[in-house]
Amino acid sequence: MADNKGSAGKSGMNVDIKLVRELAELLGETGLTEIEVEDNDRKIRVARGGVAMAAQFAMPATAAAAPTAPAPAAAPTPDVQAAADAANALKSPMVGTVYLAPEPGAADFIKIGDTVKEGQTLLIVEAMKVMNPIAADKAGTIKAILVENAQPVEFDQPLVVIG
Repeated sequence: MADNKGSAGKSGMNVDIKLVRELAELLGETGLTEIEVEDNDRKIRVARGGVAMAAQFAMPATAAAAPTAPAPAAAPTPDVQAAADAANALKSPMVGTVYLAPEPGAADFIKIGDTVKEGQTLLIVEAMKVMNPIAADKAGTIKAILVENAQPVEFDQPLVVIG
């Protein structure tokens, strides 16, 4: 294909592979974990950290491009693994992207050792462009933060351990 565009076959949707690759390279050069560009009816979002790159269109169809190379994962330390298994871990109520701060460049809502009150915002989970504050379900001390900023999370995934 001379135009560097892939095709999704019968749907008629074209994915600009060259643009997706350029965005992926930009992620690597800048240290960002996610980038999104939009023009007319086309929106392309590229993310890294073990997440597949995806191109989304305003049409009902979505096309996934080649996945990024997963970042080498550090082996969990026994303390983190024990914390993840803790019965009192606050879990994600939805699938989305977790943010530890209210906005880019701001201080995180919490850090290990902080004392929190019931109802206090601990982090945000973005789902479908909606920022959902996740609040402490009880008062206590932050024993572990089991996610990283801008990390994708699954439903019921442990996020924070409050002791």
